[in-house]
Amino acid sequence: MDRKLAAILAADMVGYTSRMERDEADTLTSLTAHFDGIVAPLIHRHHGRIVKQMGDGLLASFDSAADAISCAVEWQQTPSAEAEPIRFRIGVSLGDIILQNGDVFGSGVNLASRLEQIAEPGGVLVSETVYRVLGASLGIEWEDTGAHALKNVAEPVRAWRVGGLSSAPPEPIRPEPPKRATIAVLPFKNMSSEPEQTFFSDGIAEDIITGLSRFRTLKVISRNASFRFRAQDTDPSEIAAAIGAGYLVEGSVRKVGNRVRISVQLVDAQSGAQLWSERYDHELEDVLAVQDEVTRSIVAVLPGRVQHDVVGRSAQKPANEMKAYELMLKAKSLRDGLNARDTASARALLERAVALDPSVARAYMYLSDTYVVDLWLGLAGSDAPTLALDIARKGAALDNRDVYIQDQLGFAYLCAGLWHEAEAQFEKTLSMIENEAESMAWCGYAFLLLGRHEKAREIVSEAMRLDPLHPPAIDWIMGQVEFFNGHLEATLGLLIGEARLNSLASAFVAASYAHLGREREATAALHQFIAERHDEFASRGIEVDEDSVPSLARGFRKMWQRPEDFEHLAAGLRTADLTS
Repeated sequence: MDRKLAAILAADMVGYTSRMERDEADTLTSLTAHFDGIVAPLIHRHHGRIVKQMGDGLLASFDSAADAISCAVEWQQTPSAEAEPIRFRIGVSLGDIILQNGDVFGSGVNLASRLEQIAEPGGVLVSETVYRVLGASLGIEWEDTGAHALKNVAEPVRAWRVGGLSSAPPEPIRPEPPKRATIAVLPFKNMSSEPEQTFFSDGIAEDIITGLSRFRTLKVISRNASFRFRAQDTDPSEIAAAIGAGYLVEGSVRKVGNRVRISVQLVDAQSGAQLWSERYDHELEDVLAVQDEVTRSIVAVLPGRVQHDVVGRSAQKPANEMKAYELMLKAKSLRDGLNARDTASARALLERAVALDPSVARAYMYLSDTYVVDLWLGLAGSDAPTLALDIARKGAALDNRDVYIQDQLGFAYLCAGLWHEAEAQFEKTLSMIENEAESMAWCGYAFLLLGRHEKAREIVSEAMRLDPLHPPAIDWIMGQVEFFNGHLEATLGLLIGEARLNSLASAFVAASYAHLGREREATAALHQFIAERHDEFASRGIEVDEDSVPSLARGFRKMWQRPEDFEHLAAGLRTADLTS
């Protein structure tokens, strides 16, 4: 094992996922030819070494930062020989690395990868250290992009963009990005008698900033901007106005003996209204473990509370005055109802959102999901599986790093009967999730539909722990998970309240009562199920031939990969006295 100072270059192909979905063989052939014919000789010519190739990207090391930057600039300026040009994002850092068995490790490697992820297509983004080492020595036009909170990097990192890469193909003109809710995390107050505990309170706030930065529906103010008011006795509303924040996260940390109490609240910066608050009490045996656990819990809750407030404000406007982003959020809140009428309303809003601004990736995701919900309820046309998959792929092509979009792509695969592709997609999505409780719960539901009951319960339980104030849709999921894990009383406890969102929930309630031998409750629940099914079908102009399992429950059959899972539900309905 050797250590050395080196420049690390990380590169990743732009649009790889969407091109693979269109034509795997051609994409792999073109990328291999590009790496072998252009990239490898270029790195060698600049005295670098390819450490490893990772699908659509690679990692290279250089003894000189000047060589690494010269290589990166020439790389981006070299025209692609393929019919459909291949473009890359590149990040470069300088730091101490560890060489072991031909691979490299260390903070410099992690930083280069994180910089690559936020670089522009066709661009080169470098760390502050690289910029200071090179200065004006290469005649490069540098552009300061400010400080960035990066995953697994303790402090925000200032990054510099290499300007003048005019040979890179221009980006297509797109509409302005949607205006996202802006949130600032203020430094948490140290209420302890020990000044040295400030490092702990700062660590909580900094980790929240990093965690929130993952959410595509939020714009997070940098640490440098929100922390510069620490020493000033300034009203929070004035701070929000100064840094352009619509929402503020405030908190305090109080340590007494070996216990710590962390209080946090989310505030509407304009009105000062408190939208959410929570208190966390912990034994302080392992400071970092407590910091991680509390941060994860807070980050899992905050985006949903902000989104709920934005939806509430947007709902006060007429639909014809809403922007695409507002329409998308309003439609999402309707879709969360998981019922026939709200799903139809959501689809109309989302179709309008896509027409107004085709660049809002999540609008495609939720539009695809309206077809998925209809398919689950047996209300969709024969073209719905194809529509769901085509629309989901459009969203993924616009943003292939949003876990919610990746999640939805998996459900589109499920509805198309592509079970193996779906399972691989959900495994991938789950590996990307950190604090996104809602997406985590839906991944759990997918594994339930795939017949992996215990894994589903494990995943959904963790999502519910992350967000104790989760929406009813997650209880709707967990109710079904408990049914297939044999916990029928738990199913009833979850589904007889707000989570009884549609006829599918009522079917599980009736089947649970029937399997438990509680005939009177089973009969009453079955009557409610039948009434709800008739209402759902009537909302789409579908006629019901008879009150039987094939007639009323046929739409549910295709949800599960294993026929015996559907049969377990159907058997309960028959026991409750629904005609076979």
